[in-house]
Amino acid sequence: MYAPDTRCRVAAHRQRGLSIVEVMVGMVVALLVGLAAAGAALSFSASQRQGIGTGGAMVNASTALTALRDDLASAGLGFFGDSRFLCEKLNLSIGDVKLSDGDSFLPLRITNVTGGVEIDAVWGLQVAAGTNVLLKFATDASASAQVRSLLPVQSGQAVLVAPPSPGVPCLVRTVTAVTASTVDTPQALAFGSIGKYNKATFTTMPTYTAGDQLPDIARVALLGDLHWSRYILTGTTLQLQRPMEGTTVDLVPNVIGFRAEYGIAADAADATALESWTQATGTFASLNATTLKRVRAVRVGMVTRSPLPEKPDGNGNCQATLNKPKDPFDPTVEITPDVTDWKCYRYRTAVIVVPVRNFVIGMKQ
Repeated sequence: MYAPDTRCRVAAHRQRGLSIVEVMVGMVVALLVGLAAAGAALSFSASQRQGIGTGGAMVNASTALTALRDDLASAGLGFFGDSRFLCEKLNLSIGDVKLSDGDSFLPLRITNVTGGVEIDAVWGLQVAAGTNVLLKFATDASASAQVRSLLPVQSGQAVLVAPPSPGVPCLVRTVTAVTASTVDTPQALAFGSIGKYNKATFTTMPTYTAGDQLPDIARVALLGDLHWSRYILTGTTLQLQRPMEGTTVDLVPNVIGFRAEYGIAADAADATALESWTQATGTFASLNATTLKRVRAVRVGMVTRSPLPEKPDGNGNCQATLNKPKDPFDPTVEITPDVTDWKCYRYRTAVIVVPVRNFVIGMKQ
């Protein structure tokens, strides 16, 4: 007889491991934790994507409006002189392509189009653009021009030949050679056929007079080069077009409202006062020598929609936006969004006001 060895039984009990019930319980718990974590991750990811999308849309809109503001602020540089607007009509070409063949011209124009407005801004790029001198002799300016005083122009730069009469087209030409003045001869500018703006032949190529007394003398103004920007809403995408280069860039998607107005003064003689805002309709549908003198600023408004919808509530109703967005300049007018479930989206309105300093300074008496 001998006593049982209890140590072996204790050791076997310790090595037994988990039962099938314990394993199943652990798997269920792990599965529930995993599902909860995955749901939270998906919710966080969706919220993050929505936040990034909304933030990105706001940044795009802000960047586009900043670019538009800079362009509008530059509009008109080089097209004013002797306290007046020099060009009501314009002859302009690039190579053999005529962009304006004696057409009506404005360095800043708001045009009402389907879905909003179209904004054009044209200006000279030279810092000293707008410097102008009197023409020495009458010329058609197709090949050359002689001036009465020194014009700080170099070969390759553009100039504007402006008539004394607003009904005659201005002409943009590229200087291909400069002959310095002497004691007996004036400075001469040559416009050779190799020049960027010199190749086209226009329907009306007038002779620019050079009389003995102002205002009967044509002028030659330094431009350096020309820049032309056009902002237009195509569908729901705000685009920047470059008519002189023939290029188009998409700036901001999901734009459901694009508006612009002129800020005007009651009296053209008051160079600083801004009395009211007006759309490009009626008297200001197309600016002219009279109404142009009253323009002091431009304001632009844009309404954008968030790119992604927000999740409906427990009853399936969207609560992101309860009322339709309003016109940037008229809170009584609603803007109809481009989506049927518009309450699931958020909307942002941005407005900028831009003084048109070249207009004010260029036409100041």
